[in-house]
Amino acid sequence: MTTPLRLALVVGSTREGRFGPTVARWFETVAAARTDIELTVADLADADLPAHWTTDLTPRGHAFVERLAAADAFVVLTPEYNHSFPASLKQAIDITGPVWRRKPVGFVSYGGLSGGLRAVEQLRPVFAELHATTVRETVSFHRFPFDESGTPHDSDTAAHAATALLDDLHWWGHALRTARRHDETLRETA
Repeated sequence: MTTPLRLALVVGSTREGRFGPTVARWFETVAAARTDIELTVADLADADLPAHWTTDLTPRGHAFVERLAAADAFVVLTPEYNHSFPASLKQAIDITGPVWRRKPVGFVSYGGLSGGLRAVEQLRPVFAELHATTVRETVSFHRFPFDESGTPHDSDTAAHAATALLDDLHWWGHALRTARRHDETLRETA
């Protein structure tokens, strides 16, 4: 039996009144239905990361970095602010840079007419610079199409998109995990 893929869902907004936790809870539910994935949530609002670049982190900041480092793959949940992603997300990516290396990153986005896709397209080259692999499949929510219970209005389409994203991350996550282990073995025997 294959070891489940350790997937970290990074909630990328820290604004008061943010919509991200609603989308995160929905995504957690979709991912929880799978036995081939172990999901952990890494919420930037709880990370206590500094506003400037430093390696001197609080205990909560260290716990956030460790949660990401333990992951085989990531889903970055981002809103779109002013045609881009939040500054808090960029700061977190910069501070945690090495944890993303040679791991796949998928995206769930929301906001406005584009559903956050402009933010996603700006994140792709950021992750490429960190030697991460971004996957093609995405989930995007235009405006805020959720009911009061936190369910997308078009739940079948949203679930289908999330399944495609998770399938893609699962494939890349296992392939890259195997490659990283192979590299570690080569370094140990060298």
